[in-house]
Formats: sequence, C-alpha cells, structure tokens
Amino acid sequence: MTLFRSVSVLALAGGLSLGAAAGARAEEAVPFTDAQRKAIEGIVKDYLVKNPDVLQEAIAEGERRAQETQKLAQAAALKESREALTNSPHGIVAGNPNGDVTVVEFFDYNCGYCRKAFTDVQTLIKSDPKLRVVLKDFPVLGAESLEASRIALAAKLQLKPEKMFDYHAKLLETKGRINGERAIAVAREFGADIERLKRDAQGPEVKAALTENVGLGDKLSLSGTPAFVIGDEILPGAVGVEPMRKTINDIRQCGHASC
Repeated sequence: MTLFRSVSVLALAGGLSLGAAAGARAEEAVPFTDAQRKAIEGIVKDYLVKNPDVLQEAIAEGERRAQETQKLAQAAALKESREALTNSPHGIVAGNPNGDVTVVEFFDYNCGYCRKAFTDVQTLIKSDPKLRVVLKDFPVLGAESLEASRIALAAKLQLKPEKMFDYHAKLLETKGRINGERAIAVAREFGADIERLKRDAQGPEVKAALTENVGLGDKLSLSGTPAFVIGDEILPGAVGVEPMRKTINDIRQCGHASC
C-alpha cells in the first residue's frame, strides 16, 4: 500500500465521526474540527512510525519523479542549445574539427576533477581520429577561476587552435591555484602579446563568451565541473574514458547516447 492510498484511507476513517451532517451535505466540503484533524494526524503518524518503509517508498518515488522532470528539461534544453554548444565561436576546438561526433566539456581551471578528466579527453582524441572536442570555460570555483578564464579566452583571440589546446593543457597541468597572473605567465610562454591580452580580457568578446557559457550551464542545470555533453546525454563528473567512449560509439551506431 502506498503512502498516498494509506493517508486517504486513514483520512476517510477519521471523517466517519462527522455522521449524518456529512451525509446530508455530501456535495459540500465539510472542514475537519481541530480535534478531528489532530486525530487524523495521530493515526497517520502512528502508521508511518510502524511502517517506515512506506515513507521511504514515497521519498524514493519523489526523487525518481524529480530526476525524470530534470532529465526531460535537460533534453529540451539540449535540443534548443545544440548550435551554441557545438558551433559557437567561443569554445576551444580540439581533435578533428570536422569530426562526426562532438564532445562538449564544461570545465574550471581550478577543478581537480577537470584535471583528471583532461587526461581522458586527451586519450580519446589520440585514439579516435574522427572525434571533435569543444572545451567551454565555466568558472564556478571563485574569483581566481574567473580571472584565469578571462585571460585564457583572451589568449584564444591570438593563438592558433592547436596552440590554444596546448595552452589549455599547460594551464590545467599547473600545480596549485590558477589565477589571472598564472594564466598570463603561461600565455607569455606561448608568445602572446601581453598588453593586448590584458585589454582583450576586459573586452566584449570575452564577456560574450563567459555570458554564453554561464547561460548554457544554467539552462542545462549543470551543478559543477567537469560536465560532458555528448549527443543527447549529459555526463556529470570525471566519468572515465570507457563510459564516454561507449556513448560516442552508440551515437555513431544509432544516433543516440544509448542504443
């Protein structure tokens, strides 16, 4: 017996004491008295205490429905945002720029799991010549992350795509906290014009990139980094090479993230 059915039965039992008055006015809602309400609450409480599995079932069902609702909302958001996710000029493109499957990663330069996941991304790129990867700055871990993303996005305006991916790798591989100063130091190693870099970091293109990425993250209900979008699936966290590879292969086989 579910909680909802149990509560309905118990409420009916409590309402029987209304007697003939309730029967005479069956078409109208008759409010419970305080005493009746307390009696019903007592019966329900006693039932739940004696049958805690019913409450657990109700909580589990609520969580399942919430997850289903979120998944449906994410699916709709993915469909609406497909172009911005895969073809926006603001992302860092790696792998085969004309690949048949695109993996989109939202990352933060100070995210330890992003550093771990980057090794997986590199493995996938090396082992799959038809794979296209789009990296999106999603600085959710504070001011230092935001500073680093501003500089990195400004560096993208100067560096060639292959150099930009190397810059991204070097920055992620840096030990300790990554801030604007560290991002500038790495950009200098790659021959960037530092004065232009600083100007561009505060310019409209960098602002537009961050606004777009944050907006996409919110729309997709991303709660952290890394987060991967592969076809019609969102994979949160550093899930590992094999789950991503399976999803990529399924998309090639049937057009969906899970065949």
